[in-house]
Amino acid sequence: MAKAKIKKNELVFLPLGGVGEIGMNLALYGIGPEDDRSWLIVDCGVSFAGPDLPGVDLVLPDIRFLEEEVDNIVGMVITHAHEDHYGGIIHLWPHLRVPIYATPFTAGLLESKREMDSGDLDIPVTVVRQGDRLSIGPFDVEFVAMAHSIPEPCALAIRTSAGMVLHTGDWKVDHTPGIGLPIDMKRLEELGQEGVMALVCDSTNAIREGVSPSEAAVAVELKKVISAAKHRVAVTTFASNVARIRSIAEATQAAGRDLVVVGRSMHRVIEVATELGYLDGLKPFHDEEAYGYLPREKVVLLCTGSQGEARAAMARIAAGDHRNIAFSKGDTVIFSSRTIPGNEKAVIDVMNNLAEDDVTIITDRDALVHVSGHPRRGELEQLYKIVKPKVVVPVHGEPMHLSAHAEFAGNMGVREVVRASNGDIVRLNEGSAGIIDEAPFGIWVKDGHILDDPETTGVKERRKLSFAGAAVVSLVVNRAGELLDDPQVVLMGIPEEDEDGDPIEAIVIKEIIGAVTSIPKARRRDKDVIGESARRAARAAILDVWGKKTLCKVVVSQV
Repeated sequence: MAKAKIKKNELVFLPLGGVGEIGMNLALYGIGPEDDRSWLIVDCGVSFAGPDLPGVDLVLPDIRFLEEEVDNIVGMVITHAHEDHYGGIIHLWPHLRVPIYATPFTAGLLESKREMDSGDLDIPVTVVRQGDRLSIGPFDVEFVAMAHSIPEPCALAIRTSAGMVLHTGDWKVDHTPGIGLPIDMKRLEELGQEGVMALVCDSTNAIREGVSPSEAAVAVELKKVISAAKHRVAVTTFASNVARIRSIAEATQAAGRDLVVVGRSMHRVIEVATELGYLDGLKPFHDEEAYGYLPREKVVLLCTGSQGEARAAMARIAAGDHRNIAFSKGDTVIFSSRTIPGNEKAVIDVMNNLAEDDVTIITDRDALVHVSGHPRRGELEQLYKIVKPKVVVPVHGEPMHLSAHAEFAGNMGVREVVRASNGDIVRLNEGSAGIIDEAPFGIWVKDGHILDDPETTGVKERRKLSFAGAAVVSLVVNRAGELLDDPQVVLMGIPEEDEDGDPIEAIVIKEIIGAVTSIPKARRRDKDVIGESARRAARAAILDVWGKKTLCKVVVSQV
């Protein structure tokens, strides 16, 4: 891409994750000329691997660009403590070691995560509060209170010598969020009056009309549903949604029941929320051991696993694999969550297991037991009217969400709407906004103890193995390249016989022998030539009898 003319007083936005996808959010703001920019990182998230990355634990943004610019990075600001916004810090911060700024709840969860996952890693965090304003290098950053499905979400009003950009983070309009501060519409309006040059805004629900219901409405509905249940009740939700946890606890108390908590991440969030006072005034929660002795009609179970995660509490209970907890006919399970795209099959599998035990299942299709934490078009309209941005960059969404948001912004009268993708360097200056360059981007994967790109970790090869198996061939030859014994062949994930009932291993051995012995004697002294000939023969033989291109590896020993 040809580079546009560079301005000295230029403000740029560079997403390395989170644009064109939901998850793995990591953005940069840069101020100054191209060869001397100061950079501010906003968020450092992860996403979770799908079937295309077998065995991978986490997917993270490729930070090659940050490593090259590390001396120019003035800090990292975290908008809130959802995994897709802060979950990458533990893994990526050691490569950067830049100052981190976060609210008390985010800092508390990060410290808990550090102790659990990386006990010997010290990550200093400067704790800020919603409403605070501080200088971070050449950036003047104000933490504006927003509403979302987690405590202490912040928009960032980033003032620079080129103008102000409002980075919304994840948000919705909710004046009764259950805990913490409501969205600060008054302050947002004041920022609009001051002058917001650019708005970088959440697009997740930009395709939906109307306004999202409040978290307070969910609290009312949960009380109705739990009070009406005759037997045990279990609720699964996102562990980070402390307002929902409080609503479930209050509904439990109102029904004269006791709350039992199951799941490591749920306990971790409750511990941090309790320390910060978000769960004050509630009866003590019980550990899972209490489930067995509490009366059936007096218990509510709060557990992890709303996304069907195989190792989470709900999936294990539904499958009958939990050591302390089981459901009976007539019990009620409430999914107080939405299913994240890609998790549908896992969630349905859990629900099917519950249905086999005649458990009553309630989702947000049956009652208002969940609301989104992202703005619909009606809420976007409210924000646009008070902020009055000159430039808009839709982020946090898949292409259809970004496209809908870009169209919406245009309809709201915004003249400069930039449709960016990960890796695009976007000039935000009013009157000249647009994509001016690109930076290296991609993904790294957390694969066991290894953090690297998919090619290096062997994930791509592993994916091939999952589709077409593998063949390993061992050959022993003398100095002249003559076979001293029949090839040894190991077939993995491959049928034992072809459609005629003949052993595929024998077919492969025959083809390898033919291929090796047909190599001219002068070339047969080269082990590499023998190995490649055997590999091609084995792969072709398997393709011929099975119809699939198998991964083949050959080891040649010369004695």
